[in-house]
Amino acid sequence: MRAPAIGLDFGTTNCAIAMLRPDGRAELLRFATPEGPSGIFRSILYFEPAVGGNPLRVHAGPDAIAAYLASEGEEGRLVQSLKSFLASRLFSSTSVFGRSYRLEDLIALLLRPLRERAEQCLGAGLGRVLVGRPVHFAHANGARDDDFALSRLRAALHGAGFREVDFEYEPVGAAHHYERELERDELILIADFGGGTSDFSLLRVGPSFRAGARREEAILGHDGVGVAGDAFDGQLIHHVVAPRLGRGSAFRSTSGEPLPVPGWIYRHLERWHHLSFLRSPRTLRALYDLRREALEPERLDALIHVVECDQGFPLHRATEAAKRALSAGPGAEFHYADAALEVREAVLRRHFELWIADELRAIAGCVDRLLARTGVSAGAVDRVFLTGGSSLVPAVREIFRARFGAEKLRGGEELSSVAAGLALCAARRGD
Repeated sequence: MRAPAIGLDFGTTNCAIAMLRPDGRAELLRFATPEGPSGIFRSILYFEPAVGGNPLRVHAGPDAIAAYLASEGEEGRLVQSLKSFLASRLFSSTSVFGRSYRLEDLIALLLRPLRERAEQCLGAGLGRVLVGRPVHFAHANGARDDDFALSRLRAALHGAGFREVDFEYEPVGAAHHYERELERDELILIADFGGGTSDFSLLRVGPSFRAGARREEAILGHDGVGVAGDAFDGQLIHHVVAPRLGRGSAFRSTSGEPLPVPGWIYRHLERWHHLSFLRSPRTLRALYDLRREALEPERLDALIHVVECDQGFPLHRATEAAKRALSAGPGAEFHYADAALEVREAVLRRHFELWIADELRAIAGCVDRLLARTGVSAGAVDRVFLTGGSSLVPAVREIFRARFGAEKLRGGEELSSVAAGLALCAARRGD
């Protein structure tokens, strides 16, 4: 009996793993969370330090969130958005409580529970697994960087116990999910918006192309850009939160002249998954030195609190809540609060869209580039399938409405379509 086809979507923010059932449906495997079983596994690790003779413990996914919240962020270390570092040769390893971890080791720790859950459902070890990959990895500068990132991802998967691994572009996985019930052929554009990248594939789908023999000729082209949900979040942090933490304020230099607080601190803050890397003795000493000479020391106190208490995840949750509200209405309240800091500010959607204007132009340019390179006009595209959390941002949808018309836009199952489609794709490869 052939083992079920497995599709794995390793995302910057979320992971999902799907299995093809005997009736041909792709079903997400579920994980226990405090809110109940979920098919979404957060891409987060939490390191709980060795205390009182207890060894260092590493928690992944929903367990990491629960352990972090129970600790109130004061002792352990939260590590997030690991996928976004794959193309960076600057991040080879990091030290956590005196132990060095390569990036591949960290990703393996994150992905191992997904393998174990799949093997639990199968009652046996996994065979071949089809894993999604972006068209271009975040911060990749050309094919060499993409190949480097892919080799690191393969090593991490092997380290997590996935023995046989194939890769497929994430938007191609979403295309398999979209076409599963089509009764006629269509030329479609798949737009997959993740946390770190936005990826696009132009391909033909439908009954004539489900058979593997015609699948290669169905793909007209791919493109992608390293801009997505994390960049949108960063703009909210930049404009709403960072000013409360000292961005734009000044400190007294050794000559007595006021100088601006260095911007590199806030660039780490805006990439919320970088925040934990500010929590080093060297950086904290620099922050305390700045605080002593700050013209508004209370703002630097707030920044030091956020860094020392590793508040990246709560800031991210507040940002995500505001972004969802801005997708649903003309305005939202950004609200973050803990025992030492509260940020409450009204945000208008039109202001948010101005803040993310550069990111929107990059996405639109990538879509236009793909159409031009493949020689396909917008009018020739039958449908546009939008997937991923940022596909719900109205300004993102407007890019596609303006080019293709609102009647051609489709969406749904934004966080699960890639994993489900990869399982379907894996099954067709095995036919």
